[in-house]
Amino acid sequence: MATTRRQLRVEEQDEGREQTASTISKRKESGGAEQQRRGGKGAGSRVKQSARTSRGLLNMNAEQLARGLGFFSLGLGLSEFLAPRAIAKISGIDEKNTGFIRLMGLREIFHGLGIFAQGRKPAEAVWARVAGDALDLAALGAAFASPKSNKGRLAFATANVMAVTALDVICASELSGNQSTTTGGTDVKKSIIINKTPEELYQFWHNFENLPTFMKHLESVKVTGEGRSHWVAKAPAGSSVEWDAEVTEDRPNELIAWRSLEGADVDNSGSVRFERAAGDRGTIVKVEIEYNPPGGAVGKVVAKLFGEEPEQQVSDDLRCLKQVMEVGEVIISDGTVWDNGLLTQRAAQPVSGEELSQSQGAD
Repeated sequence: MATTRRQLRVEEQDEGREQTASTISKRKESGGAEQQRRGGKGAGSRVKQSARTSRGLLNMNAEQLARGLGFFSLGLGLSEFLAPRAIAKISGIDEKNTGFIRLMGLREIFHGLGIFAQGRKPAEAVWARVAGDALDLAALGAAFASPKSNKGRLAFATANVMAVTALDVICASELSGNQSTTTGGTDVKKSIIINKTPEELYQFWHNFENLPTFMKHLESVKVTGEGRSHWVAKAPAGSSVEWDAEVTEDRPNELIAWRSLEGADVDNSGSVRFERAAGDRGTIVKVEIEYNPPGGAVGKVVAKLFGEEPEQQVSDDLRCLKQVMEVGEVIISDGTVWDNGLLTQRAAQPVSGEELSQSQGAD
């Protein structure tokens, strides 16, 4: 009997050890699988983090390069302004041009100050440096014609300016691209109350070919298919841009949204909402337009120089829409003239023959 009891205890102990070993094995397998899953998630997160880091480094490099160019402008500008004879000798230019070199130095100083004044992404200021580089290259090119210039030093200076110009263009392009990605370009939001029902306004706007009747910067809009149209718009300096667009959202009597298609001269999108005003006082028309002008930051500056401010354009367009819908046409009085596609005001006075022909041409 004693022997039998000892055998039973031994068997029970063996079974216990086997169960323990089995449990430990299962825990290891479970732990290994969990570790693999965590490893997979960790790898995915590391890839995402790496992508974010790469984008951050790209932005940071452009911003750091811009600051470096800012310091370079200040240093070069001070050198040209304070020691023009030394700069002329190093560059191989006739030392009689010290006055011109001092002017170039002042320009460089303003470029440097502009870069730091515009904050983290001084795209416009760096593009201004590119324009300054073009002037420098033109001046150096003219200096080659002078018999008093040192052609070897002049060629070396020209090569250096070309290298700096390449850096300026790369930096400005990168900053303009990052700025466009971050802000989505120019975003304009305007609204107006028109004494018409949402249904009437929706029907009028839904036919995109009606848009040039009150949007004076549009030359034409032609419907090309279901939800698609071809747009031609005026651009600065008498040029024009065009693109194809598609309707992205259409809620009858409430909302119309559209966007340009790939290959557009101007990437843009827009929407118009029709909301009944309180007290049955007409309809609130809300317009939102977002676009990236040709040339990026430079295009914005050029457009402003030519008087084509987008916020003012949209405001004028909505006032014209109000007149078209409520009166039937855009009213042009002695105090209102069409100028460069914008509705501008002045003190009432007779319209000259030239202004009248311009206003008729704008129509």
